[in-house]
Amino acid sequence: MEKKKLYIGFITYSKEAMAYLPYFLDSLFNQNITNFETLAVDGNEDGTDRNIKLLNKYPQIKIISKGKNLGFGKSFNLMINDAQKNGAEYFMVLNPDTILESDCVNNLLTAIKNDNNLASVSPKIYKWNFVPDKSNEKTNIIDSFGIVLKTGLRFFDLGQGQIDHGQYENAKIFGPSGAAAMYRMSALEKVKFNNQYFDELMFMYKEDCDLAYRLFLAGYSSALVTTAKMYHDRTVSGKGDGNILIALNRRNKSRKAKKWSLFHQLIIIKKYWRLQNTINKISILKHVFLMFIFSLIFEQYLLIYFFKIFRTKVNKY
Repeated sequence: MEKKKLYIGFITYSKEAMAYLPYFLDSLFNQNITNFETLAVDGNEDGTDRNIKLLNKYPQIKIISKGKNLGFGKSFNLMINDAQKNGAEYFMVLNPDTILESDCVNNLLTAIKNDNNLASVSPKIYKWNFVPDKSNEKTNIIDSFGIVLKTGLRFFDLGQGQIDHGQYENAKIFGPSGAAAMYRMSALEKVKFNNQYFDELMFMYKEDCDLAYRLFLAGYSSALVTTAKMYHDRTVSGKGDGNILIALNRRNKSRKAKKWSLFHQLIIIKKYWRLQNTINKISILKHVFLMFIFSLIFEQYLLIYFFKIFRTKVNKY
């Protein structure tokens, strides 16, 4: 039997995933191409096997791990390693709280195959208004058209919260969002360290930004594939990248999400500090100072991470 070149992986975390999975899996297995392998990690730790029972209804899904929440990075590293051992040339990361248009995977695969300098590609991801048994609305509001990098090692989802008027048809991106990303396996092999593709120091949040930076340093590029479209019911979505808007958006984030996001941003800064020019270093210091003051006044539980980063060993570049 001919080995399949594309592997697609996803993680299920908790009982909340149950509501999404029928829609997600239906859209995934109704793509206009079928020559891909599907891998899953079930991170549900509530002692039930509700997600596993549903996944087992799909014999084409190979379950790599179950019963423990390993985090985003480690879970996908397990799946990418499995794909690599089986001769995969491309790997697609997906969140299960998404639905895909029927030509999404094929359009991404065609784009990355046709440009050897591309390490990754991103679809157009729109907001999905999903409420179980009540709402299943696709919108033209942008969730993420990929990650962009701004001064000070700050990463943002391109267009998030905006209505798509075609304003990003020729946009350049730094990398794809972890909600949906297709990678070239040979590029991932070049930038992995300690057998890790995603940095496992980052349990969840920012690991897609870190991988995008390493691929950039290796000389690769990324692209937004405007013909590939899908929809995401993001737990927390932003409305822009200005300082005031960022502060307002924080009200919707859980404490755990804020802790991960801050600490992982500090990890990225520590990893790539030596590569930054003077202007960028000044911008980074200014931004970290503002984050510290904000935490001191409003979110004191975050202060420990400004000190923890000094004790954390990272792979510096």
